[in-house]
Amino acid sequence: MHAVLLDRLEEYLAGTLTPAARQAFETHLTHCESCREEVDSLKDIAGLFASLRSDETPTPSPAFYSKVMTQVEESRRAPAFSGLFNLDVVFGRRLAYSCLLTIAVLGSFLFTRETRFSSSLSPAAVMAQQNLPVFDSGTGRDNMLITLTSYEQ
Repeated sequence: MHAVLLDRLEEYLAGTLTPAARQAFETHLTHCESCREEVDSLKDIAGLFASLRSDETPTPSPAFYSKVMTQVEESRRAPAFSGLFNLDVVFGRRLAYSCLLTIAVLGSFLFTRETRFSSSLSPAAVMAQQNLPVFDSGTGRDNMLITLTSYEQ
């Protein structure tokens, strides 16, 4: 279908085109067979949809309106502060899971950063301990020599 018709097709089918626009639309339909066939099929479809409408308009009972208004009022009455504690169960579970996952990721990051430091004392730390009273024992001096000989640079 040509763009000339596509712009005005809905208005044509609804019958709201101005007389000049309607004349130009129908003139194009007389000259273009493919557009004419497509518009005819769309008219048939529009007629089928129009036949599906019922002539009677259902009117709801007054009880319907009162039930709707009651539900609207009940939804407005919910206090805002207590709503903070009435979390959805699924949301609470997801929140707890995400917190645990965050703690696990941060903990593993910190753990990998801390393992780079050695747990044994450096030679400078051992030499600094030689002035302590515990160092005067025989085992303290032996520990210092073992530590200094086993330290690799």
